[in-house]
Order: sequence, then C-alpha cells, then structure tokens
Amino acid sequence: MTRILSTRTDLTLDLVCEVAWKGEPIALSPEAMAAMASGRDRLVRILEHDPDITIYGVTTGAGQMARTKLNPEERKGWAKMTPVGAAASWGHLLPDRVVRAIVLARLTNFIEGQAAVSPEIAAGVAAMLDDAEQPQVPAMGQGGAGEILSLSHLFTDLVERIKPEEKDVMCLVNGSPSATALVCDAALASRNRLDLAARVLALSFEGFNAPLGHVDAALEDYWNNPHDRWALSTLRTFIDGGHDGERRPYQAPVSYRIAPRMLGQARRAASMASEVAEESLQAVTDNPVWIDAVDDDHPHGRFVSTGGYHNPHAVLAMDSLSAAYANLCVIAERHGAKLLDGKVSLLPDQLIDPEAEDGFRRGYMGCIPMAQTGYEEEARLQAQATLLPGSESGGFGQNDVASPVFLAWSKQERAGHCLDMALASLAPIALRALDVTKRPVPTPLESLAAMIREVLPDLAGRQPFGPAIGDLAERLRAEIYPS
Repeated sequence: MTRILSTRTDLTLDLVCEVAWKGEPIALSPEAMAAMASGRDRLVRILEHDPDITIYGVTTGAGQMARTKLNPEERKGWAKMTPVGAAASWGHLLPDRVVRAIVLARLTNFIEGQAAVSPEIAAGVAAMLDDAEQPQVPAMGQGGAGEILSLSHLFTDLVERIKPEEKDVMCLVNGSPSATALVCDAALASRNRLDLAARVLALSFEGFNAPLGHVDAALEDYWNNPHDRWALSTLRTFIDGGHDGERRPYQAPVSYRIAPRMLGQARRAASMASEVAEESLQAVTDNPVWIDAVDDDHPHGRFVSTGGYHNPHAVLAMDSLSAAYANLCVIAERHGAKLLDGKVSLLPDQLIDPEAEDGFRRGYMGCIPMAQTGYEEEARLQAQATLLPGSESGGFGQNDVASPVFLAWSKQERAGHCLDMALASLAPIALRALDVTKRPVPTPLESLAAMIREVLPDLAGRQPFGPAIGDLAERLRAEIYPS
C-alpha cells in the first residue's frame, strides 16, 4: 500500500517500519507539493528582495568556502556542482533497510517547505523508495561534522540526473536524516530483541525452577516504574504460572532475581530510542533553514544557519541500548553457568541424567558458557560511551567537531548481535533443564522450544554445539529483522 505524506507529522516510527523494513512505497500529496513550491518561491523572493544577502551555500560557498561570496552567475554554477567529491568514506555498508530509512527521513525538511527545495528534487527523493535496491552507503569512515559524507553517497546520482537549482544540493546533503534513520533502526530492532530476551530468560527462569515470588505481581507497584512493571508482567505471562510441581524452596541466585529489573532497564533504553526516533523524524534540521519571521527587513522570512545536522540525542539513545544489551549478555551467561552447576541449581549436575547411557560423557554443555563469556565481553567493549571525537574533523576550518552517530549505531548493532548469540546459547541449556527433569515447557514458550528442537533435535547428544547454536542465533535474528 502506498503511504501518502502531507506533513512531517505523517513521519512516524511505524511508518519507518512499513517503508524501510517492509518495502512499502510512498507518495507526496498535492498539499505537500504545493507547500514545497511555496517554500521555493520564498527563497526566490528573498534573493530578489536582497541580492546582497548572505545565505550559506546559496550566496556563499559551503564548508571551507563559506566566506566566499558568490555573484548571481556564480550561484547558478555553484548550484549545479555534484556532491560526488564528498563521497569520501568507504568500508562495510549500511543494510538496505537503513538506507531506505535515510531516504524517507530526508523528506522531513522538505515536506512543509522549510528547506526551500525544488519540488522536483523532493519528488525524485520520494521516487527512490520505489527502487528494489538503494545506493550503497558505507557505515564506516563517517567522521564528518555533519552527514555530508553519507548523504553524498546516497544522493549524487539523483543530483546528476535532475539538474538542481540554488540550494537544492544543500537540501540533500545537510541536516541529520542519517542520524534519524539510524536511531529509528535501533529502536525498531530493540522492540523485537526485548521480546526475544524476555522469552529466553523466562525459559531459563522456568528451567532453573526459580521461585515465582521473584516475579510476583505485587512488585510492580513496589518497584514503581512502568518498565519493571512490563518486565514482571511479561515474564509471568511467558512462564504461564509455572509447572504444578514443587519449586525451589529458597531464593535463586542474584542473576535470576534481578532479571526483571535488567529487562526493565533495557525497555527503558528502548523507550528512549523510540522517543528520540519519533522526535527526530518530525524535526526540521536543515542548514540553512527558513524561519517564518516576517518584518520590514524580511518580508518573506529569513534563512539562518543552524546545528541541526548534529543529533546527539540519537547517540545517547543508542549508547543506552548498547549498555542494556551488554548487561543482558551478562545475565544470560550467568544463567547458563548456574543452570549447569548442580550445587547451585539443585538440578542434575551439568544437566546430565545420572541414569543415561554413557553417563557424564553424554551431551556435555559445560563449554557453552565459555562461548557466552566471549559474546558478553565483546558486548561490553561495544558499550563504551560514544563521545564527541577528540580530533578536528578534516583538521581545518569550520568543520571542527564530527558527529559520532554512525559509531553509536555500529556499536549498538554489534552489541545487539552479541546478545542474540548469548541468548541462543542459553536457550538450549534452559530447555534441557526442563527435559532432564521431565517438566513441561510453558505453553507461551512452546514455539521457542520447537525452534530450538528443530535446530538441536538431540539436546542430550554429544555434539559440537557451536555451529548449531549459530544456526539458532540466525533463526532468532530473523525474528528481530523480518524481511
């Protein structure tokens, strides 16, 4: 179904999911095209009213040439310059879903006329989403003061195909649509990843036979925040009341008791990411941007230079996700180790049936937590704070502070991947704990158990668990990033 955009309030996180992740097309409404035509007309009138006005990148050069004033003839030549020279980054590429989100987010500055882009340029951007594949944009080497490096990779072909007028190229490569798209992608992934984490931790909770008091409904009011309330309620739902037999008579280790709070922390981080994503999607971040401030000197409004191309809120939100993912990796590793330690779990040691043929040599899982430790430690490395780069971007002139938003996205992406692998490592251990004690899988977790058994049909068999757990991790990731 084609999504019609009329104002920037039409851009929402759910729309990003439909357009960027699921490939839905969009179209600009007649009202949007009229608003952009009006915005373009304002720019023309401002230039006619005050031929000596200073508008960055329009009547002056850009970047290191900002002090260079352009005459009307030079403006025309400058306007047609391709941004290809700024496509200076390289390295591994952004996923296509992220590039599509950048294209969609690019329209925010356009749709109500604040950027004064030519309507034909905006229509060309919208039409890019009709293509099955987007231009390749590197995720690495993005050390610019704004987002010109990434956006030049994305829009150079469009500039060379549709001849631009004054300010059009600036409209394409300035602002912060990349940051918007990156935090949107992180927020959408976090929704699905939290559901996965809750299901696996619930399976582990039941496998450990932990006391139900650890997720008691009364704690929802005691802990006094909506995120812990969600975690407690979700875990109870997945456990489905637990089995009917006798449960552990005393408290489980700390890693089980704080699991609801750590899930709550992760949900708070996911909520922040969604909030920042929604705000960013509707934020006008153009530079320079039209301001509706009409007076005798500015009868058509004025253009001002801004720092809208730098979105630190997206960085903070994604760093919070990275930290939450790293913490959940720790919880997953502790759960795996404690389930296998009979002295702690009160279950058969190493989850091996003492009456099974081949005894201790059959189906030893004790090395799986070692692998979990590797994923945990890598996630911890990715969870370091993303600060403003200490060196000047480019080392000269105006571009003296780079945006670290691509670094923040790459770190949360990697930390999330580590969490997926840590959860995939815990899941078969937790399921085996139920099998060896002949306890049922809670009904809400039966689909997860079926997936585990499909990949690992003999949980008690002697085997190299790593490759199979890797396959399971990919199956789980397919639920986080649906095609």
